[in-house]
Amino acid sequence: MARIAVIGAGMGAMAAAARLAVAGHQVAVYERGRTYGGGVGRFERDGFAFDTGPGLLHLPAVYRDLFVKTGKETLEQSVELTQVDPASRHVFADGTKVTLPNASRAGVVRALDDAFGAGAGERWSDLVNRAREAWDATRRPLLEEPLRADWRTLGRDPYPAPVRRGISGWLRRDGGQPATLADVARRELKDPRAVALLESHAVAHSLDPRTAPAAAAVLPYLEQTFGSWYVRGGMRALADALYERCRARRVRFSFDAEVVGILEKDGRAAGVELADGSVAEADAVVAAVDPALLPALLGGAEPWREGDVRPGGGPGSEPGGAAGRLTVLVALRGARPQGTAHRTVVHAPDRAAELAAVFGAAGDDQDGLREPCPHPTVTVLRPDDPTTRPDEDHEAVTLTATVAPHGPVDWMDGTAAEEDAERLVAAAEAAIPGLRDRLLWREVRTPADTAADTGATGGAVPGPALAGAEGRFLRPANLTRMPGLYLAGGWAHPGGGLAHAGMSGAMVAGLIVDGAEWRGSQ
Repeated sequence: MARIAVIGAGMGAMAAAARLAVAGHQVAVYERGRTYGGGVGRFERDGFAFDTGPGLLHLPAVYRDLFVKTGKETLEQSVELTQVDPASRHVFADGTKVTLPNASRAGVVRALDDAFGAGAGERWSDLVNRAREAWDATRRPLLEEPLRADWRTLGRDPYPAPVRRGISGWLRRDGGQPATLADVARRELKDPRAVALLESHAVAHSLDPRTAPAAAAVLPYLEQTFGSWYVRGGMRALADALYERCRARRVRFSFDAEVVGILEKDGRAAGVELADGSVAEADAVVAAVDPALLPALLGGAEPWREGDVRPGGGPGSEPGGAAGRLTVLVALRGARPQGTAHRTVVHAPDRAAELAAVFGAAGDDQDGLREPCPHPTVTVLRPDDPTTRPDEDHEAVTLTATVAPHGPVDWMDGTAAEEDAERLVAAAEAAIPGLRDRLLWREVRTPADTAADTGATGGAVPGPALAGAEGRFLRPANLTRMPGLYLAGGWAHPGGGLAHAGMSGAMVAGLIVDGAEWRGSQ
């Protein structure tokens, strides 16, 4: 039985802790904040309750496997999990509206043909089919196995070029550069509303479609194929269930316990030092924190070998973009109308202006302050969940926009944050007529709040790892240069998102239990 110290109590950290405890190890988790869950938070007031992080779950199989492997109760016995149908409703600036069914390719084709015109659905279906090929080619090495030393093979974009008579090299830009998701959207979908639909999946995952590889098309493929799921009580209920599973497996949690150093003995990780001066010795350390913070915890040393993927992508590469979330939690009088879509996306009227506000203008140095987008894309979540509201005569609604992290935008400026929140409310009126008349109160959360809660630099939210773009959208490997030090969570391989965080926990547990040659469950 080994002693394992885990830094952080986010979803990836707890996934690793539960699996390691079941394997017979003594696991202690040290969390700088007052609670567990990382970005999966909860805000409650006056009988209303809101998720402050992700509001939907994709690829629930990751957590089904976790709960099966760590206890008697399955995921469905631990939380009430339901499919969201329709998957989403979309409102465009020209007044077009389209409702997409959950996990139904034929239904999506019909909906897009009806909304955008004949042929739009087939073009979307062709793109999704090519995305399936990219998924099949990279699913195991990118998402189910630890990042290999020969990770450069994942630098090649797996998205296949469409077969077009008389056209070759479709996945190359002018000048021979690999095509981006924006290139694919423009060339294959034609209709600007369909382009906005595709690109919105990338932006929602903190990815800039102007630089993200064509393989980012797997994001709508995953949602369309495996569906969108909601947990009664919100995603925080999933974090609660995972925390209780850890406790049942005798994982020990320490909150308000900031780790300020990783101990080294005989060239390997040997424990952690806490802010109060105490030391916790360990045989292995799992760091579920932003890897950019690791050198400070290691006394200035870097945990990466020469040639390893580093924070921001391959060695020497520039980061693939970072983004945060502006969230407005809205308490409304009046019942949720029957038949209301759980998720509505109100698209920005000027996509180019939005991308420049979030990720910076194409070709700029990214160092100056940016002005927030005056008309951002806003996701409106309206769960039909009695646990989120005081009674049936009220409704809890969450408005979210992807924004620049704290730094490029000063999110500590309360006045500016309120002005930006007002823009979200104005946009959301396209999804909720009479919103202002029903408004009781609202609570605004910015990337500065995310940074305070999670420790992530600038309050950025990590995107998923992607193949292509010469590895710039990969994440640092779970196995580090220092023996006994492992990385988990959204900032490590295979990247951000609830499912990906859960995968990282499985990878770290496999590496610790079975050794560095472990290559995933067979």
